Amino acid sequence: MPPSTGEDDVLSRLGASRDAKAPAFLGPHHLLAAERLEQLIRRAQLAPRVTMSYNPAAVGGGGRSANGVETASQGAADARLRLSRLAALLPADCWGVLFDVCGLGKGLQVVETERRWPRRSAKLVLRIGLDQLASQFGLREQAIGAEQGKTRGWLEARLPLIAEAEF
Repeated sequence: MPPSTGEDDVLSRLGASRDAKAPAFLGPHHLLAAERLEQLIRRAQLAPRVTMSYNPAAVGGGGRSANGVETASQGAADARLRLSRLAALLPADCWGVLFDVCGLGKGLQVVETERRWPRRSAKLVLRIGLDQLASQFGLREQAIGAEQGKTRGWLEARLPLIAEAEF
């Protein structure tokens, strides 16, 4: 991954509340979704390298791309397939901002400048993208459903079975 100058600062700043009474711009489920996306991009080996590689297979590969499918491990290929599926499910602008911020470590101002967007628009697109990404990962702001407050465990259900098995 690139040095943690852009993405970590952007997400941590947006995930922290400035005022104790006001909620943060990004919730914990947004930050977790961004972390999962970053791990997936790292596993897919799509992040740019910041150091020299002396691997002879990656240097001058006879016209092949060193970052191509044929040189990727099975884990990287699976991660790329999963990223491709996620990209197809999200709007193009949201996916672009998510990849730039979480995968390439770009700051929001850089994204806005590159895309010629108005100020603070990348922040909103990032939030929309993280909302949809969190939804794809099955993450919610809070637990929902009838069982949200109950503690469930297997021990209580297993005790009668153990007692019946004793002679």
